[in-house]
Amino acid sequence: MATMVDVARLAGVSISTVSHVLNGTRNVEPGTRDRVLAAIEQTSYRQDALARAMRRSQTDSLGLVLSDVGEPAFAEMMHGVQESAYADGMTLLVANSDETAERELRAVRTLLERRVDGIVLARVADSSDEVLDELSRAGVPVVLMDRLAGLPIDQVGTENRSSMRELVDHLVGLGHRRIVAVVGDTRVSPLRERLEGFRDAVRSTGLAEEDQTVLLSSSKSENLSDRLSAVLTEHRPTALIACSTHLAAGALGVVRRLGLSIPSDLAFATFDGFPYPELFEPHITTVRQPGFDVGAAAVRLLISRIGGSAGDPSTVRLSPTIEYRASTGPRVPQPSEKTSTAQPMQTS
Repeated sequence: MATMVDVARLAGVSISTVSHVLNGTRNVEPGTRDRVLAAIEQTSYRQDALARAMRRSQTDSLGLVLSDVGEPAFAEMMHGVQESAYADGMTLLVANSDETAERELRAVRTLLERRVDGIVLARVADSSDEVLDELSRAGVPVVLMDRLAGLPIDQVGTENRSSMRELVDHLVGLGHRRIVAVVGDTRVSPLRERLEGFRDAVRSTGLAEEDQTVLLSSSKSENLSDRLSAVLTEHRPTALIACSTHLAAGALGVVRRLGLSIPSDLAFATFDGFPYPELFEPHITTVRQPGFDVGAAAVRLLISRIGGSAGDPSTVRLSPTIEYRASTGPRVPQPSEKTSTAQPMQTS
């Protein structure tokens, strides 16, 4: 097996020069660097990563813990993390906590045992304080991604509140006055922020609160289908907003079972959306997170901290885009609509 000595002899340079090229510890003249790289390729030299890590007290590896790798938005974020880590010469170790606090804690402990240099963490809804405590004790930099919190820690996510307000404004501009928001588990911060944005928009647009419905759940596994079916049958909203891909899939199933037509019976919009939107007819209006950019920004911030960057914790929020499509058509009056009795905004 080739050694660093073999590379240095073939390239006609010192061993220290080969080391500087491999570790980036000093600038090397381009011509010399090219000779070293050519010698590495010719000899098939492979650096001992463990020995290098021991010398530098770094493993050139990052950890990523996602609460649900099956969500399209998280898949895009993972792609951004992966590409940004690769560009910086870092190896990425990925774990899926599956929205389970116990698995999240185990994943973080495993990554710490692997001596990763930093961790990007998308927390589960009921994340334990023990997770951040262990990271703090270990002195390992961490960046929260997507699931942001009011904590003194680096965070990168998306602006959720204003995009919901904009979406509701769009529906109101089309004549819709009765909207159901399928929000889900508000322990998840993006869903909570979207609910806040919905309530902001109801107030600012002058919608009657008694004509709006909010559907909540205590967990991702809770089935909202029966409750949504009752709302669509009894209260007859003219527009529906789903606050995640998972919730949108369930809502579309209810719409189909009730025989409703989109958008003539019900305008439909969602956050995050589906991987292949062109397969849906009509095409669905979607608030699209810049998932790749969120992941890349999280890695840049993390690597900056690993490199010794000081200063107060940063919170970065990127703006989503709203893709307006045929599913949010103008309000179509229905002769069989019922008039609701006055009551506060319904939340269930």
